[in-house]
Amino acid sequence: MDNVTTYPLLIEEIGLLLQQGREKAAYSVNTILVQTYWQIGKHIVTFEQKGNEKAEYGSQLFNRLSTDLTTAYGKGFSRSNLLYMRKIYLIFQNSETLSHLLTWSHYFEILKAENELEIMFYSKQAEKERWSVRELKRQMKSMLFHRLALSKDKEGILKLAGKGHEIQSPEDLIKDPFVLEFLQIPESHQYLETELEQKIIENLQHFLLELGKGFAFIARQYRMSIGGRHFHVDLLFYHRILKCFVLIDLKRGEIDHQDIGQMNLYLNYFKKEEATDGDNEPVGILLGAYDNHILVEYATASITNQILLSKYQLYLPDKTTLTNELNKLLEE
Repeated sequence: MDNVTTYPLLIEEIGLLLQQGREKAAYSVNTILVQTYWQIGKHIVTFEQKGNEKAEYGSQLFNRLSTDLTTAYGKGFSRSNLLYMRKIYLIFQNSETLSHLLTWSHYFEILKAENELEIMFYSKQAEKERWSVRELKRQMKSMLFHRLALSKDKEGILKLAGKGHEIQSPEDLIKDPFVLEFLQIPESHQYLETELEQKIIENLQHFLLELGKGFAFIARQYRMSIGGRHFHVDLLFYHRILKCFVLIDLKRGEIDHQDIGQMNLYLNYFKKEEATDGDNEPVGILLGAYDNHILVEYATASITNQILLSKYQLYLPDKTTLTNELNKLLEE
């Protein structure tokens, strides 16, 4: 073969090998580090259980450990790090349940959650959706677990914590509310629907993260020609898990019966004109600032298409309120 034509291929192959090798090395280092910190946590708990902690050191144990370990072995032994090493052992007492895809930085954030159900959920979900640490922080700050859990019964909440959020039906696509704080639209600002749509397009990566796993963006203002008239759906996606088109219309204010009728029209069009073999029936999502529950109930009563309604808000949810609501549900 001509060396001139094969040399670039050689460079490309070597580059690919280096990338794979570095990824494997990082993967191995990460796995070893998490397991090592788990082992350290185990030793700390064993020491406490023997009574030595209360008898000799009291509440100063972690301060003393931090000082002595840092002096002997260098960085990585802050008091907070040591507390989370202890916590990772207490929560994940079987080390085999720790994910090899999550770094210590992931676990450090996850362990900040206040209860075990949250910790287990974010561990599963971060692994499933391959969240970066930054994405994980955002999802925890937006109270994703609480928003999903409040739409379920107690058994559903326990399942959510144990397996993560599984997309098995169109209803699983909905969060109530969707949190769009990344758009940075002031709550008092009198924005138009076109402005909301433009902001979403400009922040599409964040919006996809909020929508969840499986969404693939297709188009904005997707045009449909029906009966000699042109209609446009604000945002069009395809969901690769449910294998269906997902149409999203944005409403600045209240969702009303006319919005539902229009979405029903769009879905009928997509079933007949856009869906191909292997596609399931399309799903419509109306995303508004609020809705009239009674009006919506009557408007959707005889509709067979999948039309889902949810609220959005432009600010982060109130943590105390959501926590109290979730605790009440768990107590019941």
